[in-house]
Amino acid sequence: MAGALDGVRVVDLTRVVAGPLCAQMLGDLGAEVAKVERRGDGDDLRALGPPFVPGSEDSTYFVSLNRNKRSVSVDFAKPEGAAILKRMVARADVLIENFRTGTLARYGLGWDDLKAINPRLIYCSVTGFGQDGPYAGRSGYDFVAQAMAGLMEVTGEADGTPGGGPQRVGVPVADMFTGFAACVSILAALRHRDATGEGQCIDVNLFETMTSLMQAPMSAWLNAGRLVPRSGNDSPVAVPYGVFEGSDGRFVIGVLNDREFVRLAEALGHPEWADDPRFRRARDRVEHRAALLDRMRTLLRTRPRAEWLARLEAAKITSGPMNTAADVAADPHIAARGMIVEVPHHAGGTVRVAASPLHLSATPPTYRHGIPAPGGDTDAVLAEFAGMDAAEIAAARAAGIV
Repeated sequence: MAGALDGVRVVDLTRVVAGPLCAQMLGDLGAEVAKVERRGDGDDLRALGPPFVPGSEDSTYFVSLNRNKRSVSVDFAKPEGAAILKRMVARADVLIENFRTGTLARYGLGWDDLKAINPRLIYCSVTGFGQDGPYAGRSGYDFVAQAMAGLMEVTGEADGTPGGGPQRVGVPVADMFTGFAACVSILAALRHRDATGEGQCIDVNLFETMTSLMQAPMSAWLNAGRLVPRSGNDSPVAVPYGVFEGSDGRFVIGVLNDREFVRLAEALGHPEWADDPRFRRARDRVEHRAALLDRMRTLLRTRPRAEWLARLEAAKITSGPMNTAADVAADPHIAARGMIVEVPHHAGGTVRVAASPLHLSATPPTYRHGIPAPGGDTDAVLAEFAGMDAAEIAAARAAGIV
């Protein structure tokens, strides 16, 4: 099937997570993505391991973010390399970069430079803190964004409890959400360009993305003057809503309204809980959290997890097992939905990666390109994106530019 972004050319100057995720999403939707990598080692994420793909120098982290791209090596710190990149941009639709603010402008590759070459260009900058403001010059990583946006202060066990204290989320959510934000912005800019013929500059960053996603804690402070405390795996506003243990494994239960609590009490064999004035309403359950959770935990430890989950599912109670990556990979729903795909790897063989979560009936994601070697597609990309002939490419290679 044709991709939604067939014919869109993307010059990807990003490394590590946020930018590469954005570019991969565009590639999955049909765009042709040229990943511009440093000569030699390429993207820093290739070396960020262990583990590594057997028989290669690529980390398993790298392969999760870099399908549907072709890799080209261009040293744009040299004027001749910058000139090649400008030729690519002249024929491109989108450029994505995640260098520190002002870096590319020093090479004549900033927004003002490139829009003069291609007024239809969509130029997306992904940074830690944005293009202006007092923090604009700082470098930014996911961990810092999680801390500064307040996420870590609402994640983890409460102070004074075992293991209490702030925690980062176990995957780089600031990077990932910023990658999604960049992709959404680019799609909106493409729509605008289709209507007007006008390109534009996009400024997305980790700090503001995470701040925008701290909706409930920020609203509690902005509108009620209250700081939301850490509550571990329990919800501060809903009970029961957390992790429980069967006799052989952990699982989660989430109950958000009184109707569901009635069904839960029945499924657990204690319908009288729903009539207890301490537990009847959601606000009562929050006030008497410990009393209810003590009863539930004592009961749930008496039987296997699978038995409880079967009962809860039959009663339409929101619940599920606590899974590892191995469990997810073997999950029948994941298999039925095609959420693990196999793509070629440049060192030979294939790698398995999580598929795109986007399901479009007419233009679904496709997996046309595997994981490229650093600069492994240089000749083909320069011919297609920059219009360079074989002699020009050979001369650039001899000069150490590509």
